[in-house]
Amino acid sequence: MASQITIAGDALNARPVARPGEVLEAVPGLIVTQHSGEGKANQYFLRGYNLDHGTDLAIWVDDVPVNMRTHAHGQGYADLNWLMPETINALEVRKGPYFADEGDFSSAGNLHIGLVDRIDKSIAQVTAGSFGYKRLFGMGSTNVGDGTLLVAGEAGTYDGPWDNPDDMRKLNTLVRYTQGTALDGLSITGMAYSNRWSSTDQVPERAFLSGQLGRYGAEDSTDGGNTDRFALSARIAGTDDAGSWKANAFVVKSSLDLFNNFTYFLSDPTLGDQFHQHDDRVMAGANASRTLNGSLAGRAMETTFGIQTRYDAIGLALTDTYQRSFLSNVRSDRVGEGSVGVYVQNTVHWTDWLRTTLGWRGDYYDANVTSWFDANNSGKVSAGIGSPKFTMVVGPFNKTEFFVGAGMGMHSNDARGATITEMPNDPSTKVDASPLLVRTKGAEVGIRSKFVPGLDSSLSLFMLDQASEIVFSGDSGDTSASRASRRYGLEWTNTYRPVPWLEFDADLALTHARFVGYDSDQAAIYDSLAGYPQAQIGNAPGNYIPNAPPMVASAGITLGEKTGWFGTLRWRYLASSPLTEDNAFRSTPISLFNGRVGYRTDDGWRIQLDVLNIFNSKTNQISYAYGSMIKTDSLYNLCYPVQIAPAAVCQNGVMDYVVHPAEPLAARLTVARSF
Repeated sequence: MASQITIAGDALNARPVARPGEVLEAVPGLIVTQHSGEGKANQYFLRGYNLDHGTDLAIWVDDVPVNMRTHAHGQGYADLNWLMPETINALEVRKGPYFADEGDFSSAGNLHIGLVDRIDKSIAQVTAGSFGYKRLFGMGSTNVGDGTLLVAGEAGTYDGPWDNPDDMRKLNTLVRYTQGTALDGLSITGMAYSNRWSSTDQVPERAFLSGQLGRYGAEDSTDGGNTDRFALSARIAGTDDAGSWKANAFVVKSSLDLFNNFTYFLSDPTLGDQFHQHDDRVMAGANASRTLNGSLAGRAMETTFGIQTRYDAIGLALTDTYQRSFLSNVRSDRVGEGSVGVYVQNTVHWTDWLRTTLGWRGDYYDANVTSWFDANNSGKVSAGIGSPKFTMVVGPFNKTEFFVGAGMGMHSNDARGATITEMPNDPSTKVDASPLLVRTKGAEVGIRSKFVPGLDSSLSLFMLDQASEIVFSGDSGDTSASRASRRYGLEWTNTYRPVPWLEFDADLALTHARFVGYDSDQAAIYDSLAGYPQAQIGNAPGNYIPNAPPMVASAGITLGEKTGWFGTLRWRYLASSPLTEDNAFRSTPISLFNGRVGYRTDDGWRIQLDVLNIFNSKTNQISYAYGSMIKTDSLYNLCYPVQIAPAAVCQNGVMDYVVHPAEPLAARLTVARSF
């Protein structure tokens, strides 16, 4: 496909970034941001999706899945704060539900991050910068027996510009043993990671405008969290006269304790609305595939058969807290969720300018939910789904290829949402369960050309339908179902290298995203509260998808060679987006510039200066619009201690922009030595 690319690790590491996950912004059209502390998973935007923390964007590192299903904070939670960018060998990018070997969470895109096996020289580096940023990193490899042992590690701290410092403390290690190559060889990899932090979560804009809080203030200074991750994985691959094969297995032990307060004093006018989400799991799985080379009527053909398995044993808890101290239980669950995916795909080279790939994938999920405080929300649920896939490549003609893709995909929903029957904190309120698996459908046409010397340009037109954007809300412990949706748009990607030491790149992604149908339930609620200020009751129903960006753009210039001066200047832009379904609230556009300048010596020294948010733009990392309550609201006095306003108005709170500011101008200086 035209949107299918591979990005080298060196290119990723040439980008100045504020946090590890931002290296993924090398993917055309992808925005990676953060609305909380430095240990929480990033928030992702791609192809008109607010992907939250990873839903519909499948991320793999060394063939180990990163996305967490049935997660305490959000379905598909994909934390990459444990990733050390220097250990990346390459990033393979595919978009759309057209590939039989891609299953859960992959409808918008799937990213496969490969790790380095060895390095020619060991590396030691230290970085220090604004707002208490400090990082130590080291990596080296040596021959052991018939293979290579690689070790990498980092330690970091960061406070940020916040009035309540993040006080982030991170430790991270990687040990990897490899033999042979990726096609004929094996690897065994171990990882360990720990992080502790405080956080300044999103804040209602009215608190800034009134002067109650400064730009970097927090409504709840005790928000934050801690997380740990330990992983062991192995890969093996080989080739023979019949074709090739590969297999891998993994086990990951992870935990997360997250304290957030997004509505402040809406539910509890005295102690506030802070809650604690706990996720403790062991994830294990194994995958295998076999590719057979053959022919069809004298034409070259490859057929791949594969199986993918995974099982998550998960302990989940949601509690109300005050300054991280326990107040009450909302729900607590033990979930066992397993899946098996099987696939087959066949590629035929009809001519030297035409090849087609036809595939089919079947997924089966089975989950057992034990709800400790409410047996009515316990249960077993299973579901299966089949997904056909098709791609065609025509060309090259004059270094130009044409692509067509179509297929069906899926993503899983939180298993708790598939067994729920009543609200965890109000058993008298009945709730409809969600389907465990949700269908997606997509199609794409594109062109990629290298006709102009030094220029690699591609254009893709895509469409993606989703049967229902149904999500389980880890923040409240219940399930919420939205309507079906449709997205269509284009992506235009360009890289131009006129000489070896100079490269320009520019990407543009435009998307039209809308719900399909009419939200009668929301309309009834809105009509019942007619006559009250819109700022209190929210907005009329509409078809806009909140936080679905209509445009993403980026551009950059990179210069330098292996020694001597080097540098880069990068710009990324996220257009104004609807924050409510009726489009009454819209985010402000986000435009940020980052830069780097440095020097490499012949004897292995490197010094570089990264400057983030060069023009000190006072924009936001992310914006939302929803109801909340702070004690300075006039509505607060109409609801507490004696309720004067209608109950529904008090429950909805004050509708307002809720934002997380972007960090101001910051500098980070790195000194490194290769030896």
